[in-house]
Amino acid sequence: MASIADLFFRKMTIEDVDVVYHIEQQAHYHPWSKNIIKDAVSSYQCWLLFNQQQLAGYGFLKIIVDEAELLNIAINPPQQNKGLGKLLLDHLMKETEQLGAKECFLEVRESNLNAYHLYESYGFNEIGRRTNYYPTAKGHEDALIMAYLIATD
Repeated sequence: MASIADLFFRKMTIEDVDVVYHIEQQAHYHPWSKNIIKDAVSSYQCWLLFNQQQLAGYGFLKIIVDEAELLNIAINPPQQNKGLGKLLLDHLMKETEQLGAKECFLEVRESNLNAYHLYESYGFNEIGRRTNYYPTAKGHEDALIMAYLIATD
């Protein structure tokens, strides 16, 4: 686990696109293009997680009225398995709450068990499935749709 003193979050800027794109290429089987990442900076809530001054991960949120969707989240592969994914997810969910969202949705590859267990342990519940949604080397696989009710006072 990383030391809390070594960690910080900040909003993504257009200057971060190249380094985020580089991590995206390593972290995802079917990565977003550089143009999609560029568009996300101006359209969504995009947060970066740093560990010891190095970019460790990022997450993109779409907020519409009182609903949020976690569009993309990744931890740089050399930084994985240090508890950073849960810290990043927690930060993103706190942001959704501050922005007035009451619920957050996401889709995860059926084969991505590490991500599925992370979301489940955080309180997300599987609510549906999109058949043959994600491309794979051998065809397609299902996307599992998950939802999280955000605690509001």
